[in-house]
Amino acid sequence: MEALYGVILNSIIILILGFIISIITSKVANSIFSNIAKRTKSYTDDFIVKSIVSIIKPLGIIITTTLAFRILPIHQDLNQIILGISKLICLIIIIRMINKIVLKLIQRWTIHINDSSLSTMISSLAPMARALIWSIGSIFYLQNMGVQMAALWALLSAGGIGAGLALKEPVQEFFEYITILLDKPFQNGQFINIDNVWATVERVGVRSTRLRSINGEIIILSNSYLTNGVISNYAEMRSRRLVHRLGVVYETPIETIREIPNILRDIIDNTQDATFDRCHFTEFGSSSLDFELVYKIPNNNYLKAMEAQQSINLEIMRKFKLNGIEFAFPTQTIHVDKI
Repeated sequence: MEALYGVILNSIIILILGFIISIITSKVANSIFSNIAKRTKSYTDDFIVKSIVSIIKPLGIIITTTLAFRILPIHQDLNQIILGISKLICLIIIIRMINKIVLKLIQRWTIHINDSSLSTMISSLAPMARALIWSIGSIFYLQNMGVQMAALWALLSAGGIGAGLALKEPVQEFFEYITILLDKPFQNGQFINIDNVWATVERVGVRSTRLRSINGEIIILSNSYLTNGVISNYAEMRSRRLVHRLGVVYETPIETIREIPNILRDIIDNTQDATFDRCHFTEFGSSSLDFELVYKIPNNNYLKAMEAQQSINLEIMRKFKLNGIEFAFPTQTIHVDKI
């Protein structure tokens, strides 16, 4: 009986000393590392130091408690259970600390990146990093507890194949999402066209992209559909090039034909938000003498382009009427020879 009391007393002494040592070690480490971290301008290292120091006390208490229990004369199986539980608790504390540090580093990294799309992508990878850390920690714990990993790896491999087949499309869409964020064919707020869809990008999601069409309705397109299609991004336009084709009647005098390019040039030069490029008499059409007028709108604003085009069309009609120039329309002349 005296031997049992002695063991219990030793266990209590170990428990008390362990608590005291854990508290003192935590405070000393906090003081030393905090002074070192304060010498730098970054607050990230302060956060890392606080995170590491914060687990010293709970880890010390758990380890001390486990040692105190292990010297007691209890059944070996119970000892193993207590050891397994203490290892699990320690692992959870360490993994949570690592996750906090990793997420803080990701957050700091995204703040210093000027590219908003790239910072969004990095932020979206945070849950994946958290899951990866937990997975590695779980595998480490199971291996440490003596679990046969060969059978587990076989099970995970089979499950991974099944999950890969089931999640093929979501995973593909996720990588297409990363492609969109890295290549940046378009960004939020930009006006694009793909196939027959004319819309403004509202949000690029992990699986699909949300668009607002020119008619006002919401259009949801998968990321793979967008990356595999031909996208016209009008937000990247520096200027808009417009080609205007018109025809005049064959009866128009040659002197007037020579003058028409100058008339059209004067119209463009006197139009706001329009820059003349060229104008030529291009061909003899089936029912008209055809001209091709090319001009540019020096911005990517669609409304201004349409207003300039309307102004130019109205002025062409006015000037042609003023100069007695007739627009051609499809006609067909039949010549009948008398026999």
